Amino acid sequence: MIPIVGERLGSTVCDTEVIVVRPPSQDVDLTCGGQPMAPLPAETKEAVGEDGPGTLVGKRYSDPGSGLELLCTRPGAGQLRVGGTVLGVKQAKNLPSSD
Repeated sequence: MIPIVGERLGSTVCDTEVIVVRPPSQDVDLTCGGQPMAPLPAETKEAVGEDGPGTLVGKRYSDPGSGLELLCTRPGAGQLRVGGTVLGVKQAKNLPSSD
């Protein structure tokens, strides 16, 4: 799957919804809760069990390897992964001081 900028994706196992902020440089296997993400409206088929801390609304998740960056618009219990690697929350950049 190669998502495009602005595409809305949803999990099929929890309430997680994301928007693609930066597309990946290559084809990626994007999952949430162990199942592939789907274009919205995604149909939730089964509940996810314990899958880590889940996703947080308003946070950006990124994969440095592929360049993929996602913005979480609806939180859920599943963790975002690309090819089995958990996506981390992107840290805010420090602004320069105005001394």
